[in-house]
Amino acid sequence: MKSSLRRLLGPAVVTVTVLLSGCATSYVLDNNVQSFSSLAALPAQPTYRFERLPSQQAPDQAVLESMADPALNKAGLRRDDANPRYSVQVSARIQPVLSPWADPWDTWGWGGFGRHHRRFGHGFGFGTRLSSMESPWYHREVAVIIRELAANRVVFESRADHDGPWSSNATIFPPMFEAAMHGFPSPPAGPRVVNITVAPTP
Repeated sequence: MKSSLRRLLGPAVVTVTVLLSGCATSYVLDNNVQSFSSLAALPAQPTYRFERLPSQQAPDQAVLESMADPALNKAGLRRDDANPRYSVQVSARIQPVLSPWADPWDTWGWGGFGRHHRRFGHGFGFGTRLSSMESPWYHREVAVIIRELAANRVVFESRADHDGPWSSNATIFPPMFEAAMHGFPSPPAGPRVVNITVAPTP
């Protein structure tokens, strides 16, 4: 899958395979990822709770957190709302954009539509699409911020973005969070591409 944002020069490329339902065939989800961490290793009790900003109080935020949970667990973190060592703040954003395969002579042309997006909490929302586009195309971004509660300091920050035709947030956001958490707690420095192979369940 080509990404319209693949403008990074010489990024490292990592491929991970995950299983998701609702897909007829497997495909590669390419994610542009950049992470920052001050953690050398996981502590003995890597527990966390979710933290929400005032703008993230809508019920949709709980849905987004459920999409991020598997990636956090796979990275070695364990949710414990009663006794957390860390707080985790997650956000996401989806924005319809012009498909790279769209007809440039379409009546909406190159930018005949308004740049609008839907957000969930601090960034995520369901299902906006451009009716005049020949091929729907979406730019998605996810972010993870982990804060050590005792010291009240951010110890990990990561963002991932992807462009593609997939309309299902429930299918695309979980592997994007996995890409954002790849390498935790000591991810490589600098921008990189993390490829997630999304395959149908047997």
